[in-house]
Amino acid sequence: MINLSDKKIAILGFGIEGQSLVGFILGKNNKIVVFDQRDKGDLKGIQNLENEGVTFSLGKDYLEKGLKDFDLVFRSPGFKLSLSEIKEAKEAGVIISSATKLFFDSCRGKIIGITGSKGKGTTSTLIYNILKEQRVEVFLGGNIGTPMLSLLPKLKETSWVILELSSFQLQDLEKSPHIAVVLFITPEHLDHHKNFDEYVRAKENIVTYQSENDYAVINADNEYSLSFSKKTKAKKFFFSKDKGVEGSYVKEKEIFFKDKLIGKTDDLKLIGRHNLENVCAAITASFLAKAELPAIKKAVFSFSGLEHRLEKVGSYKGIDFYNDSFSTIPDASIAAIHSFEKPIILIAGGSEKNADFTDLGKEIAKSKVKSLILIGQTAKIIKESVLKAGFKGKIIENLENMEEIINQALKEAELNDVVLLSPGCASFGMFKDYKDRGNQFKKYAKAL
Repeated sequence: MINLSDKKIAILGFGIEGQSLVGFILGKNNKIVVFDQRDKGDLKGIQNLENEGVTFSLGKDYLEKGLKDFDLVFRSPGFKLSLSEIKEAKEAGVIISSATKLFFDSCRGKIIGITGSKGKGTTSTLIYNILKEQRVEVFLGGNIGTPMLSLLPKLKETSWVILELSSFQLQDLEKSPHIAVVLFITPEHLDHHKNFDEYVRAKENIVTYQSENDYAVINADNEYSLSFSKKTKAKKFFFSKDKGVEGSYVKEKEIFFKDKLIGKTDDLKLIGRHNLENVCAAITASFLAKAELPAIKKAVFSFSGLEHRLEKVGSYKGIDFYNDSFSTIPDASIAAIHSFEKPIILIAGGSEKNADFTDLGKEIAKSKVKSLILIGQTAKIIKESVLKAGFKGKIIENLENMEEIINQALKEAELNDVVLLSPGCASFGMFKDYKDRGNQFKKYAKAL
């Protein structure tokens, strides 16, 4: 573990993770400087930390003096390893770390790590619910739940920690979890990574450092995920919604773990065929963590999903409203569209992340989407994709806020239709983030 005492430490980013880092490091006779491109008025809690000796470098020129004079630099996930100031510091001998690396070095409990392009939050929470039902000591952290460093004082050797891990957190990780879960992988975050290969390589670290005493739980339906099985020394288990595997799978609308029947897919509260993969992943990981059948069954069939993930908001005049604002990649929108048999009024589009909308365009064209409301920077690109694919439905553009979007969707909808917010894009621009986008959708839908 890195020695944190008597060091000059830089912390890049003062979001939730950065704040957690400051709290963890403070009081060890360090000199701490926090770097953030936001201005002082946009950040909370600075005054108290300044009184304790923490320095802040803020605003447009926050990295002007570079990072070469520090002993340690902790980067938040949003900071690229390719950032010139980070590269220069590394070349000068500065140790580059992160909250995730620090947690893996310090954790006394057993870690179940979950990564993939979609489904991480759902799978992580379901594993957590199963182990909680089993009455073991379990904690949920990473990108969901509690900031991971704040969990450390609570952990024992018998504790389990469920971590949702992004490519940003995994990219420079040099340890792997005891149980690594690899979900569906598709091109994502290409605004952050140089290319898809770099993105996949970043995620591979979830299995790269495993030993023969560890477990890898791998999606057997995705070629990129399946390739991870060659990168690990761990015992390998698989999950599939399409075929029998050594692990959990779906066969004729029934869910199994090996030869054990878990139950019927029709009894799940989670909607969407793609969620069968998440359920099977959670079942496999939970069995490997010694969960028993009754706990697994109870948790799986009582779980209705997470906020902003295919969340049913309600119905108005026989029209169902679903909030899938967490859909920030095209494949997530495709999965959402597959979840409904009814005609759909789809709200899609958002900020640009260099995603390819070709497959989404084809899916919309052949699906039950009858009206398409396009918003944000990507509206034009998605429109081109759906028209090229032969979409014959109505396309609506140039709406300025969520209230207008909901009112327009209501005009397009009829009895037994679905109004679905599943943008397939990040939300910045019209909204603060995906939560703001989803909350606004819920607010105006509920107002009906």
